[in-house]
Amino acid sequence: MPPASPTPTKHATAPERSLMQRMDALNRANEIRTKRAQLKRDLKAGRAAIHELLMEPPTYIETAKVFDLLLAVPKYGRVKANKVLTQCRISPSKTIGGLSQRQRAELVALLRR
Repeated sequence: MPPASPTPTKHATAPERSLMQRMDALNRANEIRTKRAQLKRDLKAGRAAIHELLMEPPTYIETAKVFDLLLAVPKYGRVKANKVLTQCRISPSKTIGGLSQRQRAELVALLRR
């Protein structure tokens, strides 16, 4: 049996972006980071409710991790956030936008207690 010949692998690369496209993406990313930081401060201070954010998430937090958002809620640290996510059968790496309706409803119900 002849040895297997190595086949060249094709790497899928992103198309080159122009300077303007890169600057637009950078500006959008900075804007999202700023809004998320403000939201976390509002959660910590009690000016925003986690329940409303989970049920009707704004577009800028849809790609944020649920775990990170829970850490911004008062009285929720790493242990309690992990416990809540485990209880609701949600992976710690799950994003807000990736939650199913069941997960979303279960998480909100658990947080309201």
